[in-house]
Amino acid sequence: MKKHSTIFLVLSLVFMLLMSLPWLVPHMGWTVLVGFVPLLIMERLATEWKTRRFFWWHYLAFVLWNAVTTWWVAGATVGGAVFAVLANAVQMSVIFESFRWVKRRTSGVLPYIYFASAWLAWERFYLTSAQISWPWLVLGNAFADTTGLVQWYSVLGHLGGSLWVLVSNLAIFGIMVALSNGRMGSWNAKARVAAFSGLVIAVFGPMVWSACLRYQDPSDAPSLRVMAGQPNLDPYEKFGSLTQEQQDARLLHLLDSVGVPNEPCLVLAPETFTGYFMLDNVRGQKSFICYQEWLEEHPDATFLFGASAYDVNVSYSAPSLLAYKRGDNPDGRHVWLTSRNSAIITDTTGRYEVFHKSKLVVGTELTPYPKVFVPLENLLGGNLMGKCVGQKDISCLHMMAGDETVPIGTAICYESVYGEYCTGYVRKGARLLAVITNDAWWGNTPGYRQHFSYSRLRAIETRRYIARCGNTGISAVIDPCGRVLCRTPWWQQAVLSGEVKLLDDETFFVRYGDIVGRVSVFLFLLLAAAAIFRPRRPIY
Repeated sequence: MKKHSTIFLVLSLVFMLLMSLPWLVPHMGWTVLVGFVPLLIMERLATEWKTRRFFWWHYLAFVLWNAVTTWWVAGATVGGAVFAVLANAVQMSVIFESFRWVKRRTSGVLPYIYFASAWLAWERFYLTSAQISWPWLVLGNAFADTTGLVQWYSVLGHLGGSLWVLVSNLAIFGIMVALSNGRMGSWNAKARVAAFSGLVIAVFGPMVWSACLRYQDPSDAPSLRVMAGQPNLDPYEKFGSLTQEQQDARLLHLLDSVGVPNEPCLVLAPETFTGYFMLDNVRGQKSFICYQEWLEEHPDATFLFGASAYDVNVSYSAPSLLAYKRGDNPDGRHVWLTSRNSAIITDTTGRYEVFHKSKLVVGTELTPYPKVFVPLENLLGGNLMGKCVGQKDISCLHMMAGDETVPIGTAICYESVYGEYCTGYVRKGARLLAVITNDAWWGNTPGYRQHFSYSRLRAIETRRYIARCGNTGISAVIDPCGRVLCRTPWWQQAVLSGEVKLLDDETFFVRYGDIVGRVSVFLFLLLAAAAIFRPRRPIY
């Protein structure tokens, strides 16, 4: 028994290493193509040895993977980090344990097809419907820093990458099993050639496909100058060490020190750069007035900035569970504030547009299932979770470039993790994607680098240039192939200046969405039903 435990521990550590490397070391995405093999070997041994309570072994493996890759969340919230690691690992283990259950009721390759479809269905649920959503370790994200291998994300998206990972691992494991139990010795030459050819196609086929997809910008695509101001404000001291007026002055002085060009130019400021911004009186806000005065000196510039914004609501009905009570009027009306994480665009004409973040971070911005968690918070004596309200319908912001109106899809921070969500901007006409973020909460950890690299996947999926602005970095311009054209250093005041192309074509992924995820959900439900209504196989 002790020998078995040692073997399980070693295999768990090898699994953790292979699965974590892509998120921690540049250009190591390929290791996930074999990363699940140690776990599948461990499961096969557990079945042969009739190991009891094996759940805890694969749960340990998933906890290790989650902890090593996302421990940096503790920089913002220790409790949130512990919950994210343990809860995410539980969900992974439930999927894996259900695969083991299906193995006891079906035979052949069906349990392994079930495992792949169940995992992909869970990832799609995370990316589309779940209120408690943490899709950071979606398997397709492993190639975010190895983009040369996944140019075909423009067709299948990053869940296509997850499919590649699962098929590759299952193909390698299948050959290993056939060799270890001697079954391959009974195969004829054609069967062996077919098996090894299938393995080669499963592992290397997507790489060849990626190499064949040579994307080039249309020769007649117009260009646009973009600038990203990186003020480098410590978020923990943002409202204590500097007033909002001082923060505005720092950023605008930083931009002027570099020089704003006398041509149409999109100027970006990071997420939540402006605090306590009242949306019922935008033009009366001190920061907005300051920006208008600056734009008068740069009439060709358009300014896009992030704001912690609030709506004022007045009603005779009771306030929403997600509202901040402000007071009551003498006539019995309730007055409360709705919190938003917003992007606002304006130019020298004084016009403005507002977009509210939709994909909110659970805990810090979003209270999931408020009918359950808000009363629980009240029992615990305070507001423990954020209560931002997101925008339901995706929309673009617009800038004037000469006589032309340019739609811009603006992903606010966490939204850039959601691939199919970001295609919504392009379907709404976006010719350029902007990402405004504040990753300083995590400090100098792998977190901000991982978040930055996900923008490279969004560029490939949509074939759009991305202009990214981070409070403390990384600000960058990324081309439609996911290549970083220019970038700023981490934790330094800086201004990024670059050129982007304004593009119109829609990729297959933009046009048709996540086909891999939808098919996987259907296949998962079909196989789960087949396993449920099929008698358990006898064990001899």
